Amino acid sequence: MPVAERINALIESSSWVRRMFEDGARRKAEYGSENVYDFSLGNPNLEPPDRLRAILKELIDDDSAGMHGYMPNAGFIKTREAIGAYLSGMSQFSFDAQDIVMTVGAAGALNVVLKTILDPADEVIVPAPYFMEYNAYIDNYGGVPVTVRTNLDFSLDLSAIEGALTPRTKAVLINNPNNPTGKVYRKDELSQLGELLSQYSKREGRTIYLVSDEPYSKIVYNGLVCPSIFDAYRESFLATSFSKDLSLPGERIGYIAVHPLIADRDAIREGLTLCNRILGFVNAPALMQRLVPFLLEDCVDVTLYQRKRDILCRGLEEAGYRFAVPEGTFYLFPESPIPDDLEFVRSLQAENILTAPGAGFGGPGHFRIAFCTDDETIVKALPGFARVMKSYR
Repeated sequence: MPVAERINALIESSSWVRRMFEDGARRKAEYGSENVYDFSLGNPNLEPPDRLRAILKELIDDDSAGMHGYMPNAGFIKTREAIGAYLSGMSQFSFDAQDIVMTVGAAGALNVVLKTILDPADEVIVPAPYFMEYNAYIDNYGGVPVTVRTNLDFSLDLSAIEGALTPRTKAVLINNPNNPTGKVYRKDELSQLGELLSQYSKREGRTIYLVSDEPYSKIVYNGLVCPSIFDAYRESFLATSFSKDLSLPGERIGYIAVHPLIADRDAIREGLTLCNRILGFVNAPALMQRLVPFLLEDCVDVTLYQRKRDILCRGLEEAGYRFAVPEGTFYLFPESPIPDDLEFVRSLQAENILTAPGAGFGGPGHFRIAFCTDDETIVKALPGFARVMKSYR
């Protein structure tokens, strides 16, 4: 076999993604890209803030020596200090540079955290639906993903998490706001989760970590705020990026933040820095590290995403779709009118509408719509959504 058996199994399990993209490319070539309505990928369609370009130009023109050289594997001290000060203002704890590791996006952050904390066969509890790559990230380090249900509104089901705790549990991994559902976990449910993990860790005499993946933390609607994970639980890690709030997914810049009061703080921080290096990331991109301290308070215009959400939700509701209105992110996760969500997604493809089946996110019977596209695409796709729904009624 030319590739490892585990990789071949992952290829097979994700083949529906490949087929969907291939069919989408064929349709765009046949019908014209303007007649194909692509909601498959979470690629932000908003441009970065104008201020970002001006700052970036200044940094590029800076001819100081060493601008593009190596730095400490955890990242530039000044960048980490700036992020620590920013986080200190967002929670009740004080962060310093040593609590921050700059990473190659949120994906790099998650892989570094998991590499640092997991021994082979350790279990990681993941509430479903979840970002489709989590299983692979956990498997990368010999861990075992354990999925648990969420409530009907996609809020955390604490009884399900409690029931999944075992002597092998090493961490709980959450995504807030959630991709694909758009759910924002509330402060009280995070506090309850933190209390549950504290009690279990104390009773069993070992630490269970809480890892929160938060690249959409600023993409929230209707006055909601993504609460600080650090106020909920001491043994916690934040993994995040600037991909969504600054529309920089291709620049691969993010960071890990460690709770300042985490047990074995020094060993944890040393482990994260080592893993950042030995996984091959070495360090986060230097130019982007120099950029982000100027933009920690900045964000794209979230009202534009909210408008897209509202256009889409009104149209789908009129067509008879059932869904929970997303509170954050730029995803909608409606119910499929038939149990086979892959078949339903194929029916949408016949209308040149590209979406993603929910089974790939641990949410069978649903499908994901990424509405980070132009308004015209959403409006033009709505009649096709309606026709497909009508065909199943």
